[in-house]
Amino acid sequence: MNNQEAKEIIKSARGGSALGGEEEKIIAEVKKEEKLIQKLIKDVRALIVIGLVLVVGISGAVWYFIAASHEVKIENSQITASAINLAPAVGGRLNAVYVHEGDLIDADTVVALTGNELIKSKIGGLVIMAREDIGKSIAPNETVVSIIDPSDLRVVGRLAEDKGLNKVSVGDAATFTVDAFGGRVFNGIVDEVSPTSRSSDVVFSISDKRQENEFNVKVRYDVSAYPDLKNGMSAKLTIYHN
Repeated sequence: MNNQEAKEIIKSARGGSALGGEEEKIIAEVKKEEKLIQKLIKDVRALIVIGLVLVVGISGAVWYFIAASHEVKIENSQITASAINLAPAVGGRLNAVYVHEGDLIDADTVVALTGNELIKSKIGGLVIMAREDIGKSIAPNETVVSIIDPSDLRVVGRLAEDKGLNKVSVGDAATFTVDAFGGRVFNGIVDEVSPTSRSSDVVFSISDKRQENEFNVKVRYDVSAYPDLKNGMSAKLTIYHN
């Protein structure tokens, strides 16, 4: 009941005559109760909102904790493939190089000539290095051209042994971002966890100068789905384990 309704009821009961002091007190009490009810409603709404915020916040924190406990992040990662180095069996003068960095070549392509020896690539691939110092003397087995097989491209992360290495297994799902493509997320799967450390990349713990070894974690992805990813690009990996 609002203030106006109370007045109308009292006036009706008095036969339409003016309101007296007692009736005015009743109206004031009704008005006071209305304000208390409105305040109570606002307080209840505020409590509901606060409760919802707390529930969402706690749920988000729990979800983040659970998700984070099943993730291993590897900041130092790179897209790469094993290089295939092409070199002469017999040393001689580098007379010609027939390919350039970035060329895609077929199997059995002649890539260079040293002395009288033609250097061929047994497989097709992408040229990632080609010598340009024509006329230089080349020793036996000295690399003249290097290629990779693009289908062998992997994201290779360097993971310290105490940063979750024991949690990572072949077959684990993975996502990665590439510096050149900002926040775009790519998908992959752990293809290999190196059984031995990178002996040339030993680091030391700042806290106690203890030696820490790093291990390669390789992630395979669908090369045909991500043709823009190039050999040598920097990346960041996230591994999801059970």
